[in-house]
Amino acid sequence: MSLVGIIANPASGTDIRRLVAYGSIFNNQEKVRIVRRILLGLEAAGVRQICYMPDYYGIVERALDSLKIGMNISPLVFKTKADQRDTMRAAEMLMEHGADCIITLGGDGTNRVVAKGTCHVPILPVSTGTNNVFPYMIEGTIAGLAAGLIATGKVSRNEGTFTSTWLEVMAEGQPVDIAIVDAVVCDDIFIGSRAVWKMDKISQIFLNRSSPATIGFSSIGGMLRSIAAADPCSLHLKLGSNGRPVTAPIAPGIVETVSVETVQLMAPGEEVDIIFNPCVLALDGEREIEIKKGQKATIRLATDGPLVVDVDRTMAFARRNKILAPQYGKKPLTFENVADGFKNTEPN
Repeated sequence: MSLVGIIANPASGTDIRRLVAYGSIFNNQEKVRIVRRILLGLEAAGVRQICYMPDYYGIVERALDSLKIGMNISPLVFKTKADQRDTMRAAEMLMEHGADCIITLGGDGTNRVVAKGTCHVPILPVSTGTNNVFPYMIEGTIAGLAAGLIATGKVSRNEGTFTSTWLEVMAEGQPVDIAIVDAVVCDDIFIGSRAVWKMDKISQIFLNRSSPATIGFSSIGGMLRSIAAADPCSLHLKLGSNGRPVTAPIAPGIVETVSVETVQLMAPGEEVDIIFNPCVLALDGEREIEIKKGQKATIRLATDGPLVVDVDRTMAFARRNKILAPQYGKKPLTFENVADGFKNTEPN
């Protein structure tokens, strides 16, 4: 029986960037509505078992109110902490329970923690956070259908998923943490507020994804070169007053010009030194690690990151193989065949 996990972060979409920038607040009631549509999509795809992360708001429980569905839905049982430890534990437990797919609701930070919990279960990330480079801006019904097609095996992992790269933080030669989109070196020596928004404090940026159509640090690199999620390369940008100007949207409603001194393309396994220390590393938009004075630290590109559902490929495969339209699978479709088919199925 196929099993799908749901990890919905009740804290995503509410950080300090609502005060220092112009980000919208993504409230939990909207997450409830998204989960409701996800559940209906999963059931339509043939999924019969759901396990979800419990949270203080009760997102999934509220989504189930007045919803008539036949799936077996139950919470994961563990002692919650109401912080990111719950997300990591839920991801670990879903892997242990043999989950076939995990749907996440959150931003880059949420998905980073899920990836730390498991890289072996396909993730379908739905955007409900601030930095939304990793997750999809997608209708919940489609997310449920795509995740369900992967979970039930109607679309194989080979056909409908890809392995993302990620950035490994190395300290004294040992891996200590990861980032799924960006790792940023901040000249601050205290973590303080976790979110990063002041560009004058940034000295280095490492990106394993970049696009001019995204927001945040990845857009800075994206103005110079686009890197897709599965591309086996990353960018290292060194900022400084002697560089060339790059204008990019670094936060909701905020477009700034930064000075980029050097641009370096990194290959898989390549390590680049963190030049400034002491410093703080921000991983996927949030300050996480203090690098002490004299400590040797590097960033390394790895190609064994999280397994991610490619929604477009999954749904295209379903169309080509008539998975959701089986009656039209016996002969090639033409406009005439389609018209005849609909004509033949009209009620007398």
